[in-house]
Amino acid sequence: MRLTRGTALVAAASLALVGIAGTATAAPSVPSAAEDAAGGRIDRAAVQKALDDVVALGAQGVQVRLTDGRQQLTARAGTAERGSSRPVPLNGRYRVGSITKTFVSVVVLQLVGEGKAELDQPISRHLPGLLPDGDRITVRMLLQHTSGLHDYTTDLFADLADFQTLRWRTWQPSELVALSTAKPLDFEPGSRWSYSNTNYVVLGELIAKLTGRPYGDAVERRVLKPLGLRDTSVPGTRVDIPGPHAHGYLRYAPDEFTDATRLNPSMAHAAGEMISTTADTDRFVAALLGGELLKPALLAEMLRTSELSPDYGLGVERVDVPCGQVAHGHSGGIPGYSSMMISSGDTRKRLELSVTTGPDLRGQPDEALRVLLTEVFC
Repeated sequence: MRLTRGTALVAAASLALVGIAGTATAAPSVPSAAEDAAGGRIDRAAVQKALDDVVALGAQGVQVRLTDGRQQLTARAGTAERGSSRPVPLNGRYRVGSITKTFVSVVVLQLVGEGKAELDQPISRHLPGLLPDGDRITVRMLLQHTSGLHDYTTDLFADLADFQTLRWRTWQPSELVALSTAKPLDFEPGSRWSYSNTNYVVLGELIAKLTGRPYGDAVERRVLKPLGLRDTSVPGTRVDIPGPHAHGYLRYAPDEFTDATRLNPSMAHAAGEMISTTADTDRFVAALLGGELLKPALLAEMLRTSELSPDYGLGVERVDVPCGQVAHGHSGGIPGYSSMMISSGDTRKRLELSVTTGPDLRGQPDEALRVLLTEVFC
């Protein structure tokens, strides 16, 4: 399975590295009459056990939404907060991390479709002077992580002990880009693939230049409002998560950890700042792959991989699920939260997941994730 290769905004918060946070209790959801009548094939008991296993390995809590044809199931495990018995909200909001990139890619491709940019055009055409090598880096390279730009987050979070200070700072996109360009390119543009959050910070600036407004305004106008995604937001510098949500935690020193729920998401910008729910990301991925957001030729470009980038299209990951099927989506992480959004090409089978992390690592939930994928896709 190619699920989390490079997709976490911060390695400590990646989907495969969830930490433990005290004793957690399972709180399965009850299927509605509509779900029962659908006669779907998803085994609720197997799903619940997988979620309980994720908690046992280190999550504070987890929520999941699974779709198989007409059947949709939601389930949860763990608790919403340390020291509380309150269950994880079944449709609570969470920081989606790098799933933000898929929203950003949609907007960029829409602008390409409108003739305002070209995929194989140097980024310097629109953002002169932002990148020292901007004449050699194209929009496509940024979307597909083949630009060679150094990932600024490897420096920003080189020492997690700095998190307590960094979490409140407001970062300008130009500052994040400068962290990257202070280092040489990791490789010649277009010669290799390497995941870099810097690429999408630059793409956020491209959207702002082409639309005359912050990139988040374009995401809201072009994606959120048309799809009715009322629980999804681009928070900018707002430190709180609005509405019901579970808390995530981060250990930043051997004997110290913190509730990482409140932070200034400008540290992630267009690479990973958005907040959503499993219901909204489910609607988004179904609309995207169902052709509601992009014309067929542009959607094909988005999903197309290459020998250079076999697992990543333009803001979308290719996911090889256990039974040999291929799905598409994105995973993401930001301190306190790890997430996943996956759909089959025909959108009949979908999975959205949010894990709230705890401060201590006990293992990787690979088997639990395999069970969830098998239940939906196999």
